[in-house]
Amino acid sequence: MSDLRRIIWLASYPKSGNTWMRSLLANYFMPPGQAPDINNLRRFTTADVRQDFFDKANGGPFNSPNVADWLRVRPKALALIAGSKPGTHFVKTHCQAVRYEGQDLIPPQLTAGAIYMLRNPFDLAPSFARHQSADIDTAIERMCNPDAMMGTDTGIRDALGRWDDHIRSWIEAPGLPRHVVRYEDMLTQAPKTVRGLLKFLSVEPNSAKLAKAIKATSFKNLKKQEEELGFTERPDGMKTFFAKGQAGVWRDELTAEQVARIREAFLPTLEKWYPELLEETKDFAKAG
Repeated sequence: MSDLRRIIWLASYPKSGNTWMRSLLANYFMPPGQAPDINNLRRFTTADVRQDFFDKANGGPFNSPNVADWLRVRPKALALIAGSKPGTHFVKTHCQAVRYEGQDLIPPQLTAGAIYMLRNPFDLAPSFARHQSADIDTAIERMCNPDAMMGTDTGIRDALGRWDDHIRSWIEAPGLPRHVVRYEDMLTQAPKTVRGLLKFLSVEPNSAKLAKAIKATSFKNLKKQEEELGFTERPDGMKTFFAKGQAGVWRDELTAEQVARIREAFLPTLEKWYPELLEETKDFAKAG
């Protein structure tokens, strides 16, 4: 039996830079002029919510409101995804790396490694709210919900859970080769950040290719693509997927009470991954 440990997961909580990362890697690895636009990223990567793989794994169209049916078909669909290309390849996921109802959502027997992208929860909250067509308080509530899920109209799920548990599940997954990328570091020091990522992938960075890939996938260029072509992955009800692409927008978009809620909910994770925000958010929360 062939070894199906081929998937390199591109994992993140929603609105943490997954589309940006997929686009950047496509522009780096694909031949000049052949990198797909944002609506054709499946030419380079795939995702664990692909309807066609679930249909094939199900032996017919998959459409069910039941989590049990999703869990029944998911292992077969992931095996088909793993075997869809020779060698290692990238697969997007928003699922936690946990056992759910006795089943590994990220099966070790199909996994070669993972790139985990995280974004500070203060900026994430307003972006996630737009993604969910919800107000910010509701988005924060969902980020704090250990049972949070989202999915497609046909019942293919993303088991999100809490923001901090999502991070922990990937960072602490035993035996998983992983590389962590902060959204904020991609904004401020993209060349250095991507070089570290390429070295994790055992790829010697090419400076010229890297510069072109970073330029091609600037937020301005990705937003322009959405304006001209639309974006098929944009959830219904969401006006634009690429809104601001900045760090620090929370200062204008969150109230002191909302900042305090996020700090209280996620303080240990903030201390580990975003210590530079601790004092400012503490003062901001108190000022309210």
